[in-house]
Amino acid sequence: MPIEFGVKDFIDILLVAFLLYYTYKLMKASGSINVFIGILVFILIWLVVSQILEMRLLGSIFDKLVSVGVLALIVLFQDEIRHFLLTLGSHQRTSILARFLSGSKKEQMDKSDIVPIVLACLNMSKQRIGALIVVEKNVPLYDTIRTGEIIDANVNQRLIENIFFKNSPLHDGAMVISKKRIKAAGCILPVSHNLDIPKELGLRHRAAMGISQITDAHAVIVSEETGFISVAYHGQFYLRLSAEELESILTKED
Repeated sequence: MPIEFGVKDFIDILLVAFLLYYTYKLMKASGSINVFIGILVFILIWLVVSQILEMRLLGSIFDKLVSVGVLALIVLFQDEIRHFLLTLGSHQRTSILARFLSGSKKEQMDKSDIVPIVLACLNMSKQRIGALIVVEKNVPLYDTIRTGEIIDANVNQRLIENIFFKNSPLHDGAMVISKKRIKAAGCILPVSHNLDIPKELGLRHRAAMGISQITDAHAVIVSEETGFISVAYHGQFYLRLSAEELESILTKED
């Protein structure tokens, strides 16, 4: 009997390949790549035992393990699953639907909101004052804001510089800017365990990379050691930025 292979089958294979690739990227970013490889090996053994060798007893045991394993994986990777759903729900097209249903309007950061951030980073760079500023975009940062001290003030250059002054109690944490307001400071960010991050980059850079991997926020870093200004966005670093380049990145639309 000839095997029929149509357009639907091609699309099916393409979607499975995309799902596996996205899962691979997610696992690699979270430092769980070995778990991903282990899952693939287990699935491969399960298919060989149950489909090719047709071992009924061993196959039934593997079937039970798979049914229980799905629940275990949901518990184990709840943060990654939550990130995937947040990313899906906050996508540019789906966020329009969400705003329509909730009746709220998107508050877009404009140049007048970005300039104080850029000027503050420029001054702190000259004085070698370390800073970490997270600018919210589509994915809400409620959980991150709750880890810090609520400020809820206008975006102001002097306030940003005072918060990150070396003797300030909040200078070690991250500042979160949301809806054109400085929402909180001293916030705790998830640290990235990506092995590809250069060793010369410190904990601030790893924290910035961590938040950029699970949200679509811009994470601006001012290095205390070198004074260089960098941005982490969508799991990628933009290093040694000038004031013009920083402003361009923060004002750029996806």
